[in-house]
Amino acid sequence: MANGDELVKYITERVVTFMETPKEERRRNKAKEPWSEKWFGMIPLGLTLMKRQSSRKKQK
Repeated sequence: MANGDELVKYITERVVTFMETPKEERRRNKAKEPWSEKWFGMIPLGLTLMKRQSSRKKQK
């Protein structure tokens, strides 16, 4: 029953930390990442940065 005891202990710790943290702090920690980064990683961000750099070079 060690696994069951460990599981109960883990769940209890998680619930206690959840209950002790203020609602605003939980909301700040939950900030969602953009869907493009969630699905494709850093590739969209890199492409966006490259596009900005190339457009800035063309303006000069």
